[in-house]
Amino acid sequence: MSAQPYDVVVVGGGNAALSAALTARASGASVVVLESAPRHFRGGNSRHTRNLRVAHDAPTDVLAGAYGEDEFWSDLLRVSGSTNETLARLVIGQSKGCPDWMRRYGVRFQGAPRGTLHLGRTNAFFLGGGKALMNSYYAAADRMGVEVLYDAQVEQMEMEGGRFTAAVTRARDQARVVRGRAVVLASGGFESNIAWLREAWGPAADNFIIRGTPFNTGRVLRLMLDAGAQPVGDAKACHAVAVDARAPRFDGGIVTRLDSVPLGIVVNALGQRFSDEGEDFWPRRYAIWGSLIAQQPGQIAYSIIDSKVVGRFMPSVFPPLVAASIRELAGAIGVPAEALDATIDTLNRAVRPGTFDHQALDDCRTEGLNPPKTHWAQAIDTPPFRAYPLRPGITFTYLGLTVNERAQVMMSDGAPAENIYAAGEIMAGNILRRGYVAGVGMTIGTVFGRIAGEGAAGHADV
Repeated sequence: MSAQPYDVVVVGGGNAALSAALTARASGASVVVLESAPRHFRGGNSRHTRNLRVAHDAPTDVLAGAYGEDEFWSDLLRVSGSTNETLARLVIGQSKGCPDWMRRYGVRFQGAPRGTLHLGRTNAFFLGGGKALMNSYYAAADRMGVEVLYDAQVEQMEMEGGRFTAAVTRARDQARVVRGRAVVLASGGFESNIAWLREAWGPAADNFIIRGTPFNTGRVLRLMLDAGAQPVGDAKACHAVAVDARAPRFDGGIVTRLDSVPLGIVVNALGQRFSDEGEDFWPRRYAIWGSLIAQQPGQIAYSIIDSKVVGRFMPSVFPPLVAASIRELAGAIGVPAEALDATIDTLNRAVRPGTFDHQALDDCRTEGLNPPKTHWAQAIDTPPFRAYPLRPGITFTYLGLTVNERAQVMMSDGAPAENIYAAGEIMAGNILRRGYVAGVGMTIGTVFGRIAGEGAAGHADV
């Protein structure tokens, strides 16, 4: 390990962090990456991803049709409600060049796999998924001379006059002081810190499942907020999807997500529906379902489908519970049989004729039902019937650090920190205040990782 200050210290080990590290190193800076996970768990939540959202004006080798910047902006605004428009449009505009930049470092792409609803036009998929993406980045970093320290959990951030000077890490009970001329903070949110989640959600947080890495504890975020960095976002806001309740507490990844929700109904432990399952395309609405389930009794719900829709969605890694009748299914999932029977009977009577098309906003809807089912409404009447148990699956939190368009962290005095930059989940709340559109987190991380890496490299001693 170098005794001299590195030009750039990158805190984190996922997509945003490596995008910053590779960019800074390509600019000639000496770079060290502080990854809190051990080597075999490196990559943060990025290793569980599949794609990133990309604006493009014409079809490409892996993207169908066109997806213009204005449509991207409209999709983002629809789910987030409010955003920093300057930063959001910066991400959208620069997303166009992300696939070619990633290819330079060994990343390979493929067309949208079957079962990924409505994403073939908007999202570029990584061949081999996020693990392959991160392996490509780390291999490139090794070739280029980027130093990586694993098990390096940052315990302190040393600053003088608002400038970063060093990160104090602890690995295997040994403290290290890593000095640098600039730092890029890309250490994620606090979603794996159950105590912090409990501060926002109360006891309900004890029933949350953390989809990604157990190493995103928010330690660096807390250190920076305590040091006077401007916060952004709501501590209770998070990317939370419906995951299979049988998933592990941490690191279950994307295979535990349930995409059956819009093709059937979702009921709580009382056998009652509580939201419109067909409100919009799944990639625009799936990230609201974790929060919805978190507000239900016991933070548990059940996706109910019949045989007509089997094979039209990407299933969970866990098999469904199957029964020949609704009452039998109710017994299998432990909800009152009469209540579930009444819920489905009411739905079936409210369904109006239409042409079912799970790849479009079809005209299959309900009438006189509260809550309604706006699209993809079909009677649940074809046995055998299937159910998946659901829990809130937290992907990342939106409370983060305010940044400017140069990725500099903004401090409480209204000025940017001169040599402190942020990228990825730790600053995503500038752009996403709530909700999600599939793949945009990876886009934010890639774009702001590159911006932060370039800015940090400007402090190099050359």
